[in-house]
Amino acid sequence: MARPHIVARTSATSLRHFPGHSKPSLPLSAPALRKAAAALLLAAAVALPCAVLYRAAVLDAVQPVQVGWDRGPWWERGQPPPAVVVPEEDGDVDPAAADDLDSDDLKLEQVLQEASMDNKTIILTTLNAAWASSGSVIDLFIDSFRRGVRTSSLLRHLVIITFDWKAYKRCMKIHAYCFALATENVDFSQEKRFLTAGYLDMMWKRLDFLRLVLEKGYSFIFSDADITWFRNPFPHFYPDGDFQIACDHYVGNATDLGNIANGGFNYVRSNNQSIEFYKFWYSSRLRYPGYHDQDVFNFIKHDPYITDIGLKIKFLSTTYFGGICEPSRDLNKVCTMHANCCIGLQSKLHDLRVIMEDWRNYMSMPPSLKRFGALSWGGKRGYYIINFANFDAFS
Repeated sequence: MARPHIVARTSATSLRHFPGHSKPSLPLSAPALRKAAAALLLAAAVALPCAVLYRAAVLDAVQPVQVGWDRGPWWERGQPPPAVVVPEEDGDVDPAAADDLDSDDLKLEQVLQEASMDNKTIILTTLNAAWASSGSVIDLFIDSFRRGVRTSSLLRHLVIITFDWKAYKRCMKIHAYCFALATENVDFSQEKRFLTAGYLDMMWKRLDFLRLVLEKGYSFIFSDADITWFRNPFPHFYPDGDFQIACDHYVGNATDLGNIANGGFNYVRSNNQSIEFYKFWYSSRLRYPGYHDQDVFNFIKHDPYITDIGLKIKFLSTTYFGGICEPSRDLNKVCTMHANCCIGLQSKLHDLRVIMEDWRNYMSMPPSLKRFGALSWGGKRGYYIINFANFDAFS
């Protein structure tokens, strides 16, 4: 709504200070003054209610949306982040769609700065509406940090990247750091089945965004939201790796290109090599149409260009970074568990809940029992299995 044009009222006294205005006229007679006063009262009686109605209309029409960027860290405030205020009639409308790219870039820079560790490292995950509902994937993801061994403090470094407005609203209710990744003319809110066109678009959009984060100078752990976190992973990263990635199948050697990588979990240092690699990876989608980023990585990892740019790739052992494809065999060592090799939201939810139940059972055991041997997962049917190596009573 255009702002109303306001004309300043002037008095005879004020006009005499400006050239071109004559001096005020002589005083009027008493009858003339009475007529002038009556005219002024009539004009005021008409103008006042009009002004009140106009002000009410303006205030009702303009309802600001709070996006929550200008706030301090939640752990310093001692209270959860404020909920997003949205007009009821526009509850599903994304206000960020009207923002320009410069504004989005500033918001991203601010949220990365606030969530960053001292060495400019952050934890990232992505979210759409299908995984954002109460009790769904994102709740299990965050709950695993709280139930893990010294992992709850890592939540202050987690940034949730949302693909749609519903996911962003939900994120703002449950977490401190959220960023809306706007995509014109694409609806990422629904569940994207594996290898469908929508799924591929979302995966490549995510990869290009991660390249942007590296260019801003931030290293990151990227984790799919269907991964449970049970221990701090940093002690198990390699000091000389630029790009470190989890595996669907680990052959036992961190540098062997025969490892089958899984793009759902990786640790990437921001440097010239990793930035150039992400550009190459993203452009390679054109060479392999119809494949998602994980498959394309498994193709291009053999490309001589990787050696030319000097990128050091390390594959992470499933002992510490397991998944349903190849689970970690020891709950005394596991850092993360991925609901991979599992297609469909309901299947993932079932398996994630089983994994969380296994972890709760493990954490409830006394330390003396945990030390007896390798504790393993119960599997997709929810049976809790304990494999005690060299312990005859339970062999």
